[in-house]
Amino acid sequence: MPVALFPLNALVCPGGRLPLRIFEPRYLDMVKRCLKEDSGFVVLLLRNGHEADGGNSPFYEVGTFTKIVDFDQDKDGALTIVAEGKCRVNVSQIARADDGLWMGEIDQLTHGDALPMPDKYEELVMVLRALVRHPAIKTLNLNIDYRDGQQVSWRLTELLPFGNARKQELFEMADPLHRLAGIAEQLDEISE
Repeated sequence: MPVALFPLNALVCPGGRLPLRIFEPRYLDMVKRCLKEDSGFVVLLLRNGHEADGGNSPFYEVGTFTKIVDFDQDKDGALTIVAEGKCRVNVSQIARADDGLWMGEIDQLTHGDALPMPDKYEELVMVLRALVRHPAIKTLNLNIDYRDGQQVSWRLTELLPFGNARKQELFEMADPLHRLAGIAEQLDEISE
């Protein structure tokens, strides 16, 4: 059964939360349908930072199936929602509906079990602790087990200001140890 796709210039990983302001009619309809049917949608990272008209899909085909965990309506009539990542998925059979909403078939990808946080990446835990103190991130009420390398690697992949191609590369890594190594390497490059 086709699932709604939401291409964004943001990434959410399993267990992460993404606040969104919804105002386009196609996405308002999508959110209403998700709330009514207790279903979800897939967040996909845009390749070039924007959604181009026509042509092939402007987004990566590996994304995160999400469910809405909070919503409200602001004074302009726009919806504000918080989507929580449930699992990584591969998207196929991508098509665009008449209203412009992207749809696709999904297959769940495995992402491994919890990984005891390696001592050699303790600095990454400190970076993440600093990031979650930021007021915008604090409002997401993230429940992070800092002893789990999988969780630490997901949150850093979401929150650090890497380019979309690098974020997607880290996101698609099946091994959280490789992801932690990639994040540490990227941070070293930034600090040089």
